[in-house]
Amino acid sequence: MTRPRLVLAYSGGLDTSVAIRWLAEEKGYDIIALAIDVGQAQPGEMDRVRQRGLDCGAVESLVVDAKEEFANDYVGPAIAANALYMGKYPLVSALSRPLITRHLVESAKEHGAAAIGHGCTGKGNDQVRFEVAAMTIAPDLTVEAPIREWGLSRDAAIAWAAERDIPIPVKKDSPYSIDENLWGRTAECGILEDPWAQPPEDVYERSAALVDTPDEPEELTLRFVEGVPVEVDGQPLPLAALVAEVDRRAGRHGVGRIDMVEDRLVGIKSREIYECPGAVTILTAHRDLEDLCLEQELAQEKRALEGRYAQLVYNGLWFTPLKRAIDAFVAESQPFVTGEVRLQLFKGQAAVVGRRSTIGLYDESLATYDEGDAFDHTQAEGFVKLWGLPTKVWAQRQGHVRQ
Repeated sequence: MTRPRLVLAYSGGLDTSVAIRWLAEEKGYDIIALAIDVGQAQPGEMDRVRQRGLDCGAVESLVVDAKEEFANDYVGPAIAANALYMGKYPLVSALSRPLITRHLVESAKEHGAAAIGHGCTGKGNDQVRFEVAAMTIAPDLTVEAPIREWGLSRDAAIAWAAERDIPIPVKKDSPYSIDENLWGRTAECGILEDPWAQPPEDVYERSAALVDTPDEPEELTLRFVEGVPVEVDGQPLPLAALVAEVDRRAGRHGVGRIDMVEDRLVGIKSREIYECPGAVTILTAHRDLEDLCLEQELAQEKRALEGRYAQLVYNGLWFTPLKRAIDAFVAESQPFVTGEVRLQLFKGQAAVVGRRSTIGLYDESLATYDEGDAFDHTQAEGFVKLWGLPTKVWAQRQGHVRQ
């Protein structure tokens, strides 16, 4: 009898490696391991991930190069929306999950699979992101969550894999759980679960410790066209390559380390470590250029929506009507966001030191206090009186009343 097939979102890490064997033994599936390259891998690494999937028991192991797709269709909109969850986290993992889910669904249709699967636990956010995305784009497809169902601790999963000679890239003396892509790197587990403990330096890979950063600042100029960064120091680059270049240069200066206690979707607080040199630098530049280029009311309304946008993405609601509606609003604002931003990279900071745009709304003749001031000061007195009139009336009639 033919066994049903399942397409598993495969990272090559501990959870999904043991999930291949468990799903085959306990659920009777033939597993297709699907690894999506969203910029997390060094040259040659995805070939090793593909082979590891086979070594762990998958009947097929596939790799999709989605770096450009991830950059253009997911990172690009996040830049336009200045997306930072809790004002800090650039949504590294959250941005990749809808893309991965879409490829899982496409692969399931192509290979006649009865189900898709992921390696998330029951307390994480990613289970929601994968499953809600799947509900939205393929509501009739079965989703398996072996790690959540199985319930093994991380140490127990390591031991279970060792008993079966399952090749995994993690040891008990280095128990960090890592997720990485073009937009950044995340780390959790181990000593990081103590919010009082300083993260060991071996947690970090994409940013230098401040004591090891250069003692001289480095300048970097980003050019944006309609909200999308297109050049670094005058050199045109595709978005994926541009993010990688900025990430490398900012990382040398220790930019982009984020240590935060995060409100997870499932209702718990979690200590998270993020490394996002490129994301932090690019978002800093984009926000600053918007201040120069967006009309005041539009800018104010957009800032009010940015946190909501980030929350929707964090909560796994990428393919939902509200997310798409906010995308449309953001897209309408971006044709004005064209210009250059000059940043100084130094000792963990990416500081804007200059910005310019041929369509920017800054008018020096109106802003200056020197000769040549074109602002009509005679109109200010009437403006102030009218602006303050409601407050004045309140003060006269009710301001003396104490509740």
